[in-house]
Amino acid sequence: MGRIIGIANQKGGVGKTTTAINLAASFAVLEYRTLLVDADPQANSTTGVGFDLHNITHSLYDCMVNDTRVKDVILKSDIPYLDVVPSHIDLVGAEIEMINHPQRETVLKSILDPIKDEYDIIIIDCSPSLGLITVNALTASDSVIVPVQCEFFALEGLGKLLNTIKIVQNRLNPELAIEGILMTMYDGRLRLCNQVVSEVRRHFEELVFESIVHRNTRLSEAPSFGKPVILYDAESKGTLNYLNLAKEILQKNNLTKIKQEDRILSTAHHDKSE
Repeated sequence: MGRIIGIANQKGGVGKTTTAINLAASFAVLEYRTLLVDADPQANSTTGVGFDLHNITHSLYDCMVNDTRVKDVILKSDIPYLDVVPSHIDLVGAEIEMINHPQRETVLKSILDPIKDEYDIIIIDCSPSLGLITVNALTASDSVIVPVQCEFFALEGLGKLLNTIKIVQNRLNPELAIEGILMTMYDGRLRLCNQVVSEVRRHFEELVFESIVHRNTRLSEAPSFGKPVILYDAESKGTLNYLNLAKEILQKNNLTKIKQEDRILSTAHHDKSE
């Protein structure tokens, strides 16, 4: 059964899409079957893993509005183990078109449920808003990662997001957990960055990931080449940060043991058959 993780923050420019792309790629490189769902009309996750929007005929919009099967929309990326449900600018209009849908908050959940077993991890890149599509993503998710930029107004708007998460937990998805708060764009040379990290850790304690994403040129450059940073520069600090985050999430959810046992069992089975 795949774990669905939403990546949400209604504040733009906090590294949300960067996290979605690179965390999904890290899971895939670690050989976990991964699906990246681009639920942001800007479609940056789609282009960030190398797809040209002009060549995409069906997207998440078609699944949510036209009842297209998600299996007919999934694209295989250049990274083994990583598939993508692409987005499209049309998704902007989906909220209005879904307004009279009787179960409008659970549309994405019903789309992903039939394929949940085919993946180990499903990452949803949410749009920078707290609208209906984001509520759909939170309703479909098992947990949510909140990226927070290491800057002066880091905690601004976080209360609003946590309140939305609480509403979703109470009314739509009682199982929704906060996977963790991820500090992004960290520069250890700046006193402010260190103060922000200390303040967020003091406020949220064990909810804050140990892994921190540093400000990194290669990480910023990679999307313009349509590549996750791990393909663009495997030695970069950005690559290491996101691999560490992936491993931290796997350990936290006891998924590493399952994976190792699977490998041991498959190896044993292979040895017997020889």
